[in-house]
Amino acid sequence: MKMMTPENETELSEAVQGAAGPLRVVGGGTRPVGHDVVGEVLSTSGMSGIVDYEPGALTLVAGAGTPVQEIEAALAAEKQRLAFEPMDYRALMGTTGTPTIGGVVAANVSGPRRISVGACRDFLLGVRFVDGTGRVLKNGGRVMKNVTGYDLVKLMAGSRGTLGVLSEVSLKVLPVPETEATLILHGQEAGEAVAAMSAALGSPYEVTGAAYLPQVAGESPDVMLRLEGFEASVAYRLGALEAVLSSYGDMSVVRGDASREAWSRVRDVEMFAAGDGDVWRISLKPSDAPDILERMGEDVRVQLDWGGGLIWAMGTAGQDLRARLEPFRGHATLMRASAQTRGAIAVFQPEPAPLGKISQGLRDKFDPRGILNPGLMGRLL
Repeated sequence: MKMMTPENETELSEAVQGAAGPLRVVGGGTRPVGHDVVGEVLSTSGMSGIVDYEPGALTLVAGAGTPVQEIEAALAAEKQRLAFEPMDYRALMGTTGTPTIGGVVAANVSGPRRISVGACRDFLLGVRFVDGTGRVLKNGGRVMKNVTGYDLVKLMAGSRGTLGVLSEVSLKVLPVPETEATLILHGQEAGEAVAAMSAALGSPYEVTGAAYLPQVAGESPDVMLRLEGFEASVAYRLGALEAVLSSYGDMSVVRGDASREAWSRVRDVEMFAAGDGDVWRISLKPSDAPDILERMGEDVRVQLDWGGGLIWAMGTAGQDLRARLEPFRGHATLMRASAQTRGAIAVFQPEPAPLGKISQGLRDKFDPRGILNPGLMGRLL
């Protein structure tokens, strides 16, 4: 299959403007979620490099094709980070390639810390992109005080290349905390786990991660609660949180690198990486999680994040897990499955008619020819 790899915004504009048919827009190719898009591959990987980084201003500007690893290395040298903790999908999805910052933004990829600091879109200051007609558009800026114009910045986050092809993104970054620790509650059932996570998140002790791993072979169900900050502050808050949660039974603590490694496994959903089943990502109200888990059945393995507001589930290949859950208030996305299953089961949660009309209107406005990832999120040529 032919691949176009423009190296700058002008070449990107010309490629889109001159396209005679559908374009499959990709970054590093590590997150192939959705229907297989037929057409020429348009990769943003050639538009790579950090354009501007001002540690004192906590801002970074980079080409859409810049590897996330390159950005994280530059930030680490200044003891800073992408606070929204983007997931690396390669192990879970069985893909290769290099995660890019444009792909992170296009899919609004956000890790366990979202529960406390927000999503990728909340750290976006500005974007530059090419729409479906080849026009170069920009919105936002390179500084945190720039709030002029319509908020296309947040609109582009999560649009998965269906409204435009990102060429450059501007991000707010944050300092790396001095230390971190994770309080682990052992042997919790789902209802208890969600209650414990809610109590921790509702406390004044600034929990930055709340996850539940109920079905890990050979181990008891665990609730994980993360605290970050200055060492003395973490120590105080850890003791206070242990007191708040004392009624939930046995506890243990991991610190430093051990804590970071544990949350990396949660972030990347490593427990499902070697499995054979289909993987679903379910977003819902945390208090609804115990009921949803019961509806899933014992044949489905799960991991809960965001205090119970995000469920990763692995079930039997080819089965529509969403059908077991309906009706429910939330969104279930089929993340990993065969092409045959993705063709038979809606990958994204079907939109209510009024919302679907708005979504279609946006696609018609930004991509009137319908050439950018057609069918990926609803529209087919």
